[in-house]
Amino acid sequence: MSEKPAISSHALRSVPELKYANADNVARYRAIMRFFYQEYKRLRYWLRPEEVYEGVMEWGVLEGYTLEQCLSDLEQLSNWQNLASRHDGGRAATLEEYMRKKMQYLLRPYSIEIERLLENLEKVTGYGGSLESTLFDTIAEKIYKVRLKALNIEPLEPGEALALWTELYSSFVQLHENAADYIASLQTAKAEEMMMTESFLIFKEKLTGYLQNFVQALQKSAYKIEGNLVQISDHVRDMFLDRVIEDEAAKPRLEEGPSREDLLIELTQGWDNLRRWFLGDSRMVSELTLLERATKDAIARIVRCVIRIQERKRSGLSRKKELEYLAKWFEELESLEEAHCLAGYAYGLFSTRHLQGEDLRSSDRADMSMWSETPTPRMLRSRSRKRSDKSETEPVKREQTDKINHAREAYLKQQEEERQMLEAMLAAGQIAMSGLAIPVSARWRRQLLYWVGRCISAGQYQFRTPEGVVIRLLNPRTEERAEIECEDGSLNLPNYRLEFTQTGLGAIREAAAASMPKGEVTHESTNQK
Repeated sequence: MSEKPAISSHALRSVPELKYANADNVARYRAIMRFFYQEYKRLRYWLRPEEVYEGVMEWGVLEGYTLEQCLSDLEQLSNWQNLASRHDGGRAATLEEYMRKKMQYLLRPYSIEIERLLENLEKVTGYGGSLESTLFDTIAEKIYKVRLKALNIEPLEPGEALALWTELYSSFVQLHENAADYIASLQTAKAEEMMMTESFLIFKEKLTGYLQNFVQALQKSAYKIEGNLVQISDHVRDMFLDRVIEDEAAKPRLEEGPSREDLLIELTQGWDNLRRWFLGDSRMVSELTLLERATKDAIARIVRCVIRIQERKRSGLSRKKELEYLAKWFEELESLEEAHCLAGYAYGLFSTRHLQGEDLRSSDRADMSMWSETPTPRMLRSRSRKRSDKSETEPVKREQTDKINHAREAYLKQQEEERQMLEAMLAAGQIAMSGLAIPVSARWRRQLLYWVGRCISAGQYQFRTPEGVVIRLLNPRTEERAEIECEDGSLNLPNYRLEFTQTGLGAIREAAAASMPKGEVTHESTNQK
């Protein structure tokens, strides 16, 4: 992993050069700074106050502005380190010029970048951006050259490594920023509103073609870029970046440039960004893959919007004549088979619906047609929005006494079986899974597993039944295994040992008889169960 560049205390200082953009006399300061910036682009650097005053007054944006105010503003901008000043040693033409201290002013580097930023911000009306497919070809070509030059397959001329890296990384940054801005512009509320209008149908073909061409160029060049990046090892990368640093250091500078270590960290970080964008890393997929997905999603969303617009346009058209013509066509057919074929051509396959009903087959023939089967009537609910007539009242269902009695008998039988099992366990005192009688019935197996589960989930590996029997799991962490043969298969589980003890509530039958009278299921006994 490459070392991240450390942040210095100088980078965290306050920026007095930005004060003029929000000062009280912001209009005067902004006008002066913009005039200096425009003259800087015309290669005029040192300006006299009179030139600045005349240039600002030509715009006509400052009313009642005087030369004295301009001198005061220039001094304030000089104090904020926006301008550099020097004494003007020229001859004075008038007495006023001789008495006044003559100065010249120069735009500082910080102020140049600030004005350049403000000028670009004034042009921002949206996300902008573009999908330039030619940048993929440029990046693929430059990476291929980097691999050849770093491996000494092709010789490197002085300054060629720096030029190659500058063009490669600038193309990569341009591709990333422009693509991100363009995809973001398709997600705005303004784009959503435009996609809902009918005028979007005219623009749709051009937009989808633009996106599709970008995806095709991306897929075509991605393999070349990824293949060359994989073949460039860290050693080869370091060799190339060393040549870039040498070319950068060979530039004649009047000011102190960055150190070799800082420049190496910056270049390595830039190469890692390039590699991660195209290849990804162990934590996430590459940005190239995400860009491809976002572009395809945008194409799909455009197609869905167009379909909705077309359906909305068709919804208001009457198809009465078409349906009348189709009805006459059906009427003129001579057989049911021809009607089925016409329906298939006209309407296609209908969506599948699953209807519940009893399959009453009149024949066992496998080749019998579905049209020959006996129909199964089924009432369907109307989908009409009109209020339907009140349905007839249904009689109250008769009491389900037989069903209730049957459920009571089944419950009592289950309770009796559980009491018999508890009696057998109390008589044995303890029982191990490996000592069960073979084969074990399904009822016994379910009950034993229920007791084991209750014990494991309890705090002290024991619990008390409603009849007052304490069931305790003696070896919850045993590693010994047991194979139990049951009526419905084999069960492999730890060789658990259960202990059963009575707690003084009397015999099981007496306790059960007290809590559950014969012939009825009380509310209390049901709650205990």
